[in-house]
Amino acid sequence: MINMEENNLAKLGGSLPVPSVQKLAKGSPENVPARYLRDDDQLLLVSPMMKFDHYNIPIINMESLLRGDECEFNKLDSACREWGFFQVINHGVSGTLVEKVKKDTQDFFNLPLEEKEMLKQVDGDMDGYGQAFVVSEDQKLDWADMFFLTTLPSQFRKQHIFPYLPQPFRGTVELYAVELKKLALKIIHFLAKALKMDEEYIRELFGEGSQSMRMNYYPPCPQPDKVIGLTPHSDAVGLTILLQLNQMEGLQIKKDGMWIPISPLPDAFVINIGDIMEIVTNGAYRSIEHRAVVNSEKERLSIATFYSTKLDGQIGPAPSIISAENPAKFRSIGAIDYFRGLFARKLDKKSYLDAMRIGNSENPVS
Repeated sequence: MINMEENNLAKLGGSLPVPSVQKLAKGSPENVPARYLRDDDQLLLVSPMMKFDHYNIPIINMESLLRGDECEFNKLDSACREWGFFQVINHGVSGTLVEKVKKDTQDFFNLPLEEKEMLKQVDGDMDGYGQAFVVSEDQKLDWADMFFLTTLPSQFRKQHIFPYLPQPFRGTVELYAVELKKLALKIIHFLAKALKMDEEYIRELFGEGSQSMRMNYYPPCPQPDKVIGLTPHSDAVGLTILLQLNQMEGLQIKKDGMWIPISPLPDAFVINIGDIMEIVTNGAYRSIEHRAVVNSEKERLSIATFYSTKLDGQIGPAPSIISAENPAKFRSIGAIDYFRGLFARKLDKKSYLDAMRIGNSENPVS
């Protein structure tokens, strides 16, 4: 186990301070500051915000899975292999709690900037109000603000942030963290079963895993076609459980070379496979590039809850599925080193996962 001294040493990395985009947007600028304007290939692939009926991501019924429905089980396996994204309905998380999470998070972002900045990030730490993956002063910025929290295990909560969350927000986050851990572990159980991985190994790796939340605020933008709300990337974690807080869409996933808008169902979570799960499954389930776009009309809010392995674990392909016919595609690395390497670089598609591939000369923690 990691003791508290090791926990204090295990700062996984931070992000350079940047201006509040929410404050900037409230000033009703006619033109977006140059540092937010994108002139790279990320904007060449912009898809119109329209429905792709033949590209709807799969919908998985958790109640059916728990009843042992083989058709639903196969549907989940197919969703993870072919999409890396799916929506889950009848997930067991209280609707009352979900609505409270939505309200309390909206209330947090509605606080005066001075109050939010009392919870701002400190040097070398990701938790707090600010931004992620900003590693240089000339780096292009996303049109968004973020509030990041380490939520589980509870002893890893940052003592300069978590105890100072305003109530009832703090209590709501604590309840939500527990419920989403239960949901993540149910899904991971079914993924392990589908791939015939050693279920005891998976329980040991993920059972007391690390959980964090990224609360996103995307203000309206006067030039939405020239900015990105969240840079294209794959999530470096095990699983991501996304809750959309209002009715403004913005999530897009890359499928068949196109950016496909996702319309979250009411009372559903959007789930996606992260890089760690791609590594553990030795590439059977793939993490998928996704991004957030913004609009000129209305703010968008979301919460991404990330679930990963335990921090004193080893991240690598599950030994039970490695064979002469299925050799390891990824190297193994300690979880803390993995996350330190992640936060030391900017988001860039699947570049961090690629650094983990056997045969790639790049060191993922360099």
